[in-house]
Amino acid sequence: MHKVDSSLKKEVGKFGTGKWQDCFHCGTCTAACQLSDSRHLIPRSTIRSLQLGLTSKVHQDLDPWLCYYCGDCSETCMRDANPGELMMTLRRYLTSVYDWTGISRIFYTKRHIELWVILGVFTLVVALFAIFLPPSAQLFSNPEAFLTVQGGVAINSLVDGIGSHAFVGIIETFDIAMALFIGLLLISNIIHMWTRTVLSRTEYVVPVQNYFLELWQLIFHFSVQPKFSKCSDKKYWGGHFLMMSGYTVMFIMIVALLPKFQTEVIHPWYHWQRLLGYYATFGILFFLSIVAVKRLRRTDIKLKFSHISDWLFIILLLLTTLSGIFLHFLRISGMPAATYFMYVFHLAVLVPMLIVEVPFSKWSHLAYRPFAVYFARLNDSAIRRRTNSPAYV
Repeated sequence: MHKVDSSLKKEVGKFGTGKWQDCFHCGTCTAACQLSDSRHLIPRSTIRSLQLGLTSKVHQDLDPWLCYYCGDCSETCMRDANPGELMMTLRRYLTSVYDWTGISRIFYTKRHIELWVILGVFTLVVALFAIFLPPSAQLFSNPEAFLTVQGGVAINSLVDGIGSHAFVGIIETFDIAMALFIGLLLISNIIHMWTRTVLSRTEYVVPVQNYFLELWQLIFHFSVQPKFSKCSDKKYWGGHFLMMSGYTVMFIMIVALLPKFQTEVIHPWYHWQRLLGYYATFGILFFLSIVAVKRLRRTDIKLKFSHISDWLFIILLLLTTLSGIFLHFLRISGMPAATYFMYVFHLAVLVPMLIVEVPFSKWSHLAYRPFAVYFARLNDSAIRRRTNSPAYV
């Protein structure tokens, strides 16, 4: 039995749109949704639960994550209730529900706090470099001393008293610490998500073997995001895949393969290191530019309404990508001073993007969405098992 909470609509409204009463449940949105099926009446079932104030049911609901905001529901809604944006608002709300720290809720409801935290982390990174890893005094007076035999910048040797291997080791240590911080936060939030959406179900129990049988769904949906293919706009799926794959490649190269990526050797353009870097840069900038323009013009229904977290995500990722490719060209062009300061700027943008956006804000959907598909498959398999049992029949 789900208790009624009259304050639920007001609470969820803090995370975006609050036009919940505009929906009269005609069912047009669910009929138009290509992702809706007999067990997941997207988006009508979720909106109904919220209108009734069924907090525990909304917390159990995975449908907001199974919605990929194709926009068909909002295009066909005769009351202009914009169900697609309602589901987007619910995803922000559920992100705060899964986050046991409460930081996500603060970022989403007190909108300028996230910006100030990002600026604070940016300043901290710059200060750490200025205090502990300042540029060499000869960087301006004798820049040729920091060039390799190939004419490129010895990027790991720009700080006095620290050798190239030691410098890479310091950055790699912070990389690993940051990855562990992000990973542990995400894992703990996903466990919280699991307890809310799977474990809290009292009407059935998911068999242990199903966790292994359905595991491929998690990997498949994280890698390819096939549900996007059901949207009428197939180009959006392709662009989103380019950006996500580019981001994943860059994250692996920077965090997991830093000693191989941050070298002082200038490889030929066809070397795997440069090709992967160029692919990641193109994939991110191509799709991000399209999304930014459409958000500004507000011509696409799914990009018509923007939350401050949407723009912070776009700006941070754009600055990280641009500073990264500029850093690359400055290094191979033999400009030591510019390379050092661009390197510091690049990390000062990258660090807050990762430790703020990934576990607490927009980027968290990178983990929640494929896990939602996985958990939904677990629940569906348990329901099928229950309905097919002799006792149930």
